[in-house]
Amino acid sequence: MYYLLLVLLILDGLLLAAVVLLQAGQGGGLASLGGGTTDLVVGGRQAANLLTKMSWICGGTFLFLSLLLSIVSPTRSGASSEVLEQLQNQPAPAAPAPIPLEGATPTTPSNDAAGQGSQAPAPQTSKPAP
Repeated sequence: MYYLLLVLLILDGLLLAAVVLLQAGQGGGLASLGGGTTDLVVGGRQAANLLTKMSWICGGTFLFLSLLLSIVSPTRSGASSEVLEQLQNQPAPAAPAPIPLEGATPTTPSNDAAGQGSQAPAPQTSKPAP
C-alpha cells in the first residue's frame, strides 16, 4: 500500500511540474511595477483554461497523497530502518581529553591528611626569542 501511494505521489509530482511549466506566464512580473502598465499586475483575471484546472487538481492530489503517506508510513507502525537501529545501538562517544593551555600549570588533588596542602607551581619555561 505504501509503495503504491509513493509511486502515485511521484507520478503526480512529475505531472504537476509539467503542467505548471506548460502554462504561459502573465508577462511583466516585477519588471512591470516601474512603468505605467499596472493593468498587467492588477489586471482582470483570465478565464481558467485546462492547464490551470489541471494544476489545481494535481496540487490538491499531491497534498492529499503526501498527508496519506505520512499517516501510512512504515516507521509509524513500529518498524524502523536498519540505519536507525544502528544509530540507536552505538555507544556514546568518549569525551575528548582536555588540551592543556600553554603556560598553565596542571593541578592535581592533594593527598594531605588535612586536605589543605599546597602545591608548588611548576617553573614556566620561556621560549627563546628568534
